[in-house]
Amino acid sequence: MNVSVFGSAFPTPGQPSYQDALELGRLLGQNGFSVMTGGYCGTMEAVSHGANEAGANVIGVTCRQIEDYRPTGANQWVKDIQATDLLSERIEVLTSQADAFIALPGGVGTLVEVAMVYNKMAINSIPSRILILIGEGWKQTFDAFFNGQADNLNAHIRRIPQFAKNPREAVSLLIKSLQENQNG
Repeated sequence: MNVSVFGSAFPTPGQPSYQDALELGRLLGQNGFSVMTGGYCGTMEAVSHGANEAGANVIGVTCRQIEDYRPTGANQWVKDIQATDLLSERIEVLTSQADAFIALPGGVGTLVEVAMVYNKMAINSIPSRILILIGEGWKQTFDAFFNGQADNLNAHIRRIPQFAKNPREAVSLLIKSLQENQNG
């Protein structure tokens, strides 16, 4: 089972956000999940590193447009590279070819990925119903969205994202959601 993980390209080793991503990758790998990330630096590298250390398959979805902007290849922990040409193609792969989705804190790119997955789930264009967002920032962002757009969102839409405080809670939610989906 593939889990797409989204997050910032900025964290570096030793920073708390990098360590959280490393832990998330390790926990996913230890629980038998393959991880799919954008394949480059920061959160993507840390998740890939942790998952690789746990023996998981690590898929990196790379993009020529990003490499033209930031000339680096996939991080050393990626085992399987899925190269795309355009950023929109990369986002399509990351948001459609996984069985579940987890987002760590991130910037504009992470927000785009989360919004794309959320919309696909809302219109049932992907089978997954598991979107887990880690950190208080996501909770605050979605609370503001839900409150500011209350007239435009039904109860079903509001129930899609799940929120976790940390990687351990996120993986527990993932396992619980998968069990509920199998039993329900």
